[in-house]
Parts: sequence; C-alpha cells; structure tokens
Amino acid sequence: MKVLIAIDSFKGSISSIKGSEAISLGLTEAYNDAEISTLPLADGGEGTVEALVHSTEGQWIEKMVRGPLDENVNAMYGVSGDGKTAMIEVAAACGLPLISRDLLNPLKTSTYGVGELINDAIEKGCRHFIIGLGGSATNDAGVGMLQALGYKFLDDQNQEVKTGGKVLREIQHIDTNLVNPLLKDCKFQVACDVNNYLYGVNGAAYVYGPQKGATEDDVKELDKGLESFANRVSQELKLDIHAIEGAGAAGGLGAAFAGFLNADLQSGIELVLEIIGLEKYIQGADFVITGEGMLDGQTSMGKAPIGVAQLAEKYDVPVIALAGGINQDNFILNDRGMTSCFSIINAPMTLGEAMDSDTTFRNLRFTANQLFRLVKAIHIVD
Repeated sequence: MKVLIAIDSFKGSISSIKGSEAISLGLTEAYNDAEISTLPLADGGEGTVEALVHSTEGQWIEKMVRGPLDENVNAMYGVSGDGKTAMIEVAAACGLPLISRDLLNPLKTSTYGVGELINDAIEKGCRHFIIGLGGSATNDAGVGMLQALGYKFLDDQNQEVKTGGKVLREIQHIDTNLVNPLLKDCKFQVACDVNNYLYGVNGAAYVYGPQKGATEDDVKELDKGLESFANRVSQELKLDIHAIEGAGAAGGLGAAFAGFLNADLQSGIELVLEIIGLEKYIQGADFVITGEGMLDGQTSMGKAPIGVAQLAEKYDVPVIALAGGINQDNFILNDRGMTSCFSIINAPMTLGEAMDSDTTFRNLRFTANQLFRLVKAIHIVD
C-alpha cells in the first residue's frame, strides 16, 4: 500500500515536518509494509521555506541583515539542492515577531533586510526566487528592500531619504543607476493570497496597518504616503504599482515585487504545490493524508489541505484529513475532495494542552495508527 503524507503545520503547535513524522510512525505501527512518502506543506505563509527546503533537498543559509528597526537580525533563508533557487520569507528580515509589541510602528519599520537577503542569494548564484509575503511589520511599499538592491529614492533637495513608511511622501525622484545589474536575470515568484490594492480604504495601510501598531492618524499618514509614492513611480518610471491585485500585501511589498522586480504574484498553495511537484506523488498513491490545525470554512479558501484534496480528486485517490479541531458549521470539505476528516483530540483538554507540541505529536501518531488498523482490517476482509 502506498500512502502520501502531505500536511501543513498545526500553527503554534507542530511543524509540518514533525507532524508528518508522527503520522508516519503511527501508520507504520499499524501497517508495517506500507510504502510512505512525506511532503511537508505550507500555503505561502509561516513554514513555507521549511517545506520547500525539505522537498528540494536544499539547505539553510544564515545571514546577518538590518531588521525592521535597523537593528542587526540573524535571518535565515533556503537554497534548493541544485543551488539555483532561493526561498525567502520576508518575515525573517522584517517580521512582526522581531519587534516587541510596544515598539511596533510602521512609520519607522523597514524592509531593507529583505533586499539584503536577495543580494546575498544572488551572490551565491541563485537566479530564481520563491518569496513568502506573510507576517511583515512594515508599510514602506518595499522601499527599504529596493534601497538595498541599489535603487535610490531622493527628496526635493536631491538627498537620499531614510527608511520606513514615513519617508514615502518625501520621495520626489528615483535613481536606478546603481541597481544590482543581475536583477534583470532573476525570476521572482511571490506567494500572495490577498488582492488588496496599494492604497485606499482597502489598501495596505487601512487593512493591515493597525495590526502593525499604526494609530488612526498613522494609518491616514501611511495611506497618503503610499498614494504619493505610487504617483511618483508612475510619473518617473511609467509603472502602475497601485492597481495590481496583491499590491497591498505585506505593507506594499507586493507592489514592489510586481512593479520593480516584474514578479508573478501567485496563490500561495498553488505555488508551493507547483514547486514540490505534488501531482506526481499523488499518482499511484492508495491514500493521501493531509491536514492542518483547524479545518473550517477558511480551509476551502486556498489553504494547503484543500489544494491537496483537489489534486487527489483528479486521480480518484481517497484523502484523509487530520486536524486539531473541525468546525462543522457549513461544512463543505467532503464536497471539495476530502473523503473524510478526523479530529485528533481524543480527551477533554484545555487549548494550551491541545496545542502542546508533544501532545499533538502523540495524538497524530495515535489517530493515524487507529485509522490504518481499520484500513488494514478492511483490506484483509477484501
């Protein structure tokens, strides 16, 4: 029997790699001659680089960069086994977890470190980039990243502006003479699951600014800065970076990648499944096991398990989904390719107990074991 394990992380609890290990152990204990393949997944957010490094037999690279408040940050990114593709989560260089809550301020935070990671990967020979946009603490339209890549943004005195969302309204001229010349040889694929434009009531500042520490007045200032910057880019470079679906992602990094670096903004899970080649693993499998921390209405809107289920349905392969919890309200996952869904919680416990990584590991192992004891019994009867 061939089984493919392709789960997302149980966020805040266990990584997709450790979760896959737990399921594999439980399955083997019940069905010791099963042929098991594991493909840890992510949907473009947290854990994406880890999943891609694993699936491409790549390696982790450590690089000291400027963090969101210009402090030194020890950031990590991945390089594929063939050395051609760099996999970067912007949060590694400018993420919310890098700043204490009392210091969050998108008027000051910068994406400069993201550009430093790109430069480092280019120096190492990478020309293909997979970028995850989730979790940034910034709202600078990617200006910091672009500054690190050699773009110069000048004020009305022809002086280079500093960093942070507050400088966007100061920018009057854009100098491209010192841009890293190797960027023209690079291809960027960006995991982006939002469709916000750059500015306006549905733009980066109004929708995401408050969670990054922006006050009501800050949001207005940031939004005006984004609009001013977009107008300046349109006038100087003839690029429309506002009316791009996803431009407002990660405080405007979506606009910088799409407009300045000619990136493709793609659904996170579709991008991940494309890179790891999930479809070829599904073909010939007898079962697919997928899952994440919570199965609910959000799962059907582009999360990793639904991407797995829809591919498996194409080949009539049964899909078992495991989760910490399942919201039964308006439950449609069985109609979207998931054969059956199971919660791994097997006794009353607090949320904290349920999310403990050791508990999750044991529960995944036990549930997989019990399910495949049943599968084995049915096969014997057949």
